[in-house]
Amino acid sequence: MLACYELESPKKLTNEYLLEGPVVSKSLENLKINQHLTNFRPAEEQKKALMAISKMPKGLIYIARSGREIVGYVTFHYPDEYFRWSKHPKVLELGGIEISPDWRKKGIAEALLEEAFRNSVMEEFIVVTLEFCWHWDLTGSGLEIFEYQKMLEKLFGAVNLKRRATDDPDITEHPANVLMVRFGKNVGKKDILLFEDMLFEGRAEFH
Repeated sequence: MLACYELESPKKLTNEYLLEGPVVSKSLENLKINQHLTNFRPAEEQKKALMAISKMPKGLIYIARSGREIVGYVTFHYPDEYFRWSKHPKVLELGGIEISPDWRKKGIAEALLEEAFRNSVMEEFIVVTLEFCWHWDLTGSGLEIFEYQKMLEKLFGAVNLKRRATDDPDITEHPANVLMVRFGKNVGKKDILLFEDMLFEGRAEFH
């Protein structure tokens, strides 16, 4: 199954940009990154982060690029050890999705997610995304905080991620924060029940 993470899938071309992934570190190294991809960190540091994630055992990077320039990306990886979800053997985190302001309103975010979830490996995992409002581009989008939240729910809902209630302190820190979850078709009942128990710490003992 690790080969699914290491091999690059066929490229999908549109009139304006190219979708590809999972992309390996060597391919990322040979590309430049749009200098407006700074939502999480400076652009060049973000490129290094993408390369690092692509080398992780369960790291998946999908990109949109124009020529040799990355204009958008979505990342998947195993949750960081300080998150409660890292205690579940079948959880894969959708860690980040970002589109350059120059390339927004072209359907790139939707296309990246659709491309990523075509990968059959996604059916082996419970994919979670923890959306923290302090990362949201409210200024650039022109949206109010809860409008942005609804936009994200619609975006992730298109690939069957659904909002779930939880007492995870990272989510409860702000009422706009959201946990969204997708159960892969091949995830067993035992793993689903374990995840359900983990939504609220009072229902399970963590080791």
